[in-house]
Amino acid sequence: MAITGLFLCLFLVVHLLGNLQLLMPPEEASTSFNNYSRFMSGNPIIKVISYLLYTSIIVHSIFALVISGRNRKTAPAYAFDRRSTSSNWYSRNMGLLGLVLLVFLIVHMKDFWFQYKFGALPEDQNGYKDLYTIVIAAFGQWWYVLLNVAAFIALGFHLAHGFFSAFKSAGVYHTRISKLLYFLSMFLTVALTAGFIFIPIYIYTKYHL
Repeated sequence: MAITGLFLCLFLVVHLLGNLQLLMPPEEASTSFNNYSRFMSGNPIIKVISYLLYTSIIVHSIFALVISGRNRKTAPAYAFDRRSTSSNWYSRNMGLLGLVLLVFLIVHMKDFWFQYKFGALPEDQNGYKDLYTIVIAAFGQWWYVLLNVAAFIALGFHLAHGFFSAFKSAGVYHTRISKLLYFLSMFLTVALTAGFIFIPIYIYTKYHL
């Protein structure tokens, strides 16, 4: 869980950096984002990494189901449930948050990854698949923007617990650096969540209002 979780966090950082190109002026954004998409889909090294990514998602999900089921079986029955006094609600509902993210990921890949790989996309002025136009059009639907915002809020809560816990589970933890690791985890959590939420809202308000 820790290893695959940290790898997925690294992917999120790279994915956000790539998506920030959508904030550029339209003509520059179109060329830059479509070139980036072509590179990410055609580079042999990136292809190998993508297979590691798919494997990590599957392994992470399976282990999450196993751990959640084990926790339910071994959890004692409380006459009074006072766990909220010693833990955050999102740390107790990582399975539910993960399920929300998995459903969103399937929808997200269907709308963009599947379309890019197998759909009949238009071409830009350079003859590349015009994924930029597809993304801009998708974020022109208010309900789709809200879906993304809700999913990334869930992602933020998932990362708020999972990022820091992954370091400890992987053995990268010591009392001398615990505060630094916690700060790093919270900084990346807020940066990733805010970044992914800002992009669809920015596109909707700039191009569709």
